Amino acid sequence: MAGRGDQTRARFAELVARPDDELPLDEAALLIAAQARPGLDVPAELGRLDELAAGCKEPTLDGLTAHLFDELGFRGNAEHYQDPDNSYLDQVMTRRLGIPISLSVLTMEVGRRLGVGIDGVGMPGHFLVRHRADPGVFLDPFGGGRRLDAAGCRAIFATLGGEGWADGYLAPTGARAILGRMLLNLQGLFLPADLKQASWVLQLRLTVPGLAVADRLGLARALGSLGRYGAAAAELDRVAEGLPEDEAATLRAEALGLRARAN
Repeated sequence: MAGRGDQTRARFAELVARPDDELPLDEAALLIAAQARPGLDVPAELGRLDELAAGCKEPTLDGLTAHLFDELGFRGNAEHYQDPDNSYLDQVMTRRLGIPISLSVLTMEVGRRLGVGIDGVGMPGHFLVRHRADPGVFLDPFGGGRRLDAAGCRAIFATLGGEGWADGYLAPTGARAILGRMLLNLQGLFLPADLKQASWVLQLRLTVPGLAVADRLGLARALGSLGRYGAAAAELDRVAEGLPEDEAATLRAEALGLRARAN
């Protein structure tokens, strides 16, 4: 029988296989948290998002930002930025602390419940959101929901040492890419110090469609280095299916070697 972690991973894989506009970002983000804490009640956490929206007095962009950042005090955790709890949506709701991407997901999902359309903006170095009805209006959830224009976004980019600005950095980011970035952040936190946590992060990343072959191979081999020989071998076999026969044979032999190590 599949364990709870396997069931969570299977559900996450099912969701990220959907088109972006059919992918429930709130549930998928909570499934990431559920991999870290297998006892997490995802439906109950979705209900907490409903409650956050229900408490908003005015279903507008100004009403949303006032509710989340002024009344409830959600803010960026600059003091302990590397704390993994900053990336888990349930803990963001509990502690009212997070990093740019997790606070942006919170803002997007509470906004969606209010009928306030908000898109994620995956600017390098600092995640933001933009108002769908007025694409020239951006918010910085990590900075207390402050309102920005394009020049303000670019100023943040420059402050963080960014070079080579491109206007495309302010384009909307789809749900699948948001989830992939959340997982990549966690991978950076856990490797190389926390191999147990890194293992489930790598496995979730491998379920996200669109990864380049080189990335899939790197993740599979990283799993093997963590002792997850079966999972690593299975991924190598999947990659081999799409390669020329000579390359595929090499990967299958590598997978066979990993399976032998598991015995």
